[in-house]
Amino acid sequence: MLHQYKLNGYNIVLDTCSGAVHVVDDVAYDIIAEYENKSRDKIVRDMLDKYNDRSDVTEEEINACIDDIEALKEDGQLFTPDTFEDMAGTFKERSGKVIKALCLHVAHTCNLNCSYCFASQGKYHGERAMMSFEVGKRAIDFLIENSGGRRNLEVDFFGGEPLMNWDVVKQIVGYARSVEKQYGKNFRFTLTTNGVLIDDDVIDFSNREMSNVVLSLDGRKEIHDATRVDYAGNGSYDRIVPKFQKLVAARGGKNYYMRGTFTHRNPDFTNDVFHMADLGFTELSMEPVVCAPDDPMALTPEDIETVKEQYEILAKEMLKREKEGRGFTFYHYMIDLTAGPCIYKRISGCGSGTEYMAVTPWGDLYPCHQFVGEEAYKLGDIWSGVTNDDLRDDFRACNAYARPECNDCWAKLYCSGGCAANAYHASGSIRGIYKPGCELFKKRIECAIMIKAAENAESEG
Repeated sequence: MLHQYKLNGYNIVLDTCSGAVHVVDDVAYDIIAEYENKSRDKIVRDMLDKYNDRSDVTEEEINACIDDIEALKEDGQLFTPDTFEDMAGTFKERSGKVIKALCLHVAHTCNLNCSYCFASQGKYHGERAMMSFEVGKRAIDFLIENSGGRRNLEVDFFGGEPLMNWDVVKQIVGYARSVEKQYGKNFRFTLTTNGVLIDDDVIDFSNREMSNVVLSLDGRKEIHDATRVDYAGNGSYDRIVPKFQKLVAARGGKNYYMRGTFTHRNPDFTNDVFHMADLGFTELSMEPVVCAPDDPMALTPEDIETVKEQYEILAKEMLKREKEGRGFTFYHYMIDLTAGPCIYKRISGCGSGTEYMAVTPWGDLYPCHQFVGEEAYKLGDIWSGVTNDDLRDDFRACNAYARPECNDCWAKLYCSGGCAANAYHASGSIRGIYKPGCELFKKRIECAIMIKAAENAESEG
């Protein structure tokens, strides 16, 4: 399967199943488009007719180009057949019931009242609650017990707002550190915070213990303060930005992300990305809002088209700023075309419900944070383990080939079939699709590949 597109002056040909990317001239681009459907003689005639005003496009040159295409096909870099479907059902079975990551919901409450919050201001459609150290300790033990031979284990501290239960976070980290050598494990922690409660203790501890910190900022003050407000209706921008800047400066290059959400209010979200970059932040992410279609924050079809244009604007500006020595990273454009995700990850996706689970304050297990509160998606708990094996099997079978709508999609080995939670909330099934999300994902991949093509062209002079 091939995907061909033109962006920022580049003619790009992506061979889906090999992952090979070719940047070609106009003639080669057109020949590749006809190669599988027309004879060599017909392709030659078509190219001579189309490029009759170009003296360099001769029958000899066209035939040489076709020879090159045939050689790439023989080498498995063009028109590569899809041989992965038969593997899709077996990859997750091979991993057995190993769990490698937990998302600990240490606080089902929040000190902000964000209008688009999928977690209902941290309550997840239930009661406000704080995780006790006893539950957190048992969650660490559960992860160790179910991690098999895996050495590296990941634990995310999530909410609500996890800093509202900061002492317990520190106790959980301390306990995990006290047992990791005993069991031959290495814990990597991530903290996600809205920033309101950041102080010197949070900065010092996070920069010592957290492998990554995710900081919530929606960009421009007027955009951020329109949605990310406290319970008195006051915006939080002025309170958190200086704290974020101090924390990031103190991290000394350790991983972090500024993570924003864009909505119907700001489909021109690139202005928010650029604003965050201008504040001095270099690791950036902006996510489309996840909400019901009739929500006033929801992206409209018109917004989706605007957002796709914005992704192109973003990619071009990133290239420009990189040349100027003020580059930044955008999470969705991080793509490795030479040694990217293994085929297991390309087919199987994030591992929610199988290798990765969310833990509520009282110890219940769910496939991921976006399913918490959906009682039908409760997997079990950290004391009894996974008891809903049928549900786990459903997630195990969820992959890039599980959705009929994905069969002919060129991006399926990049999105791995998409987010199960988004599919569920959009269609009622984890094997459905979230169409706007598909459109935006494909545009992001196109832009990410274009950036790599531009960087490669620049390096080759």
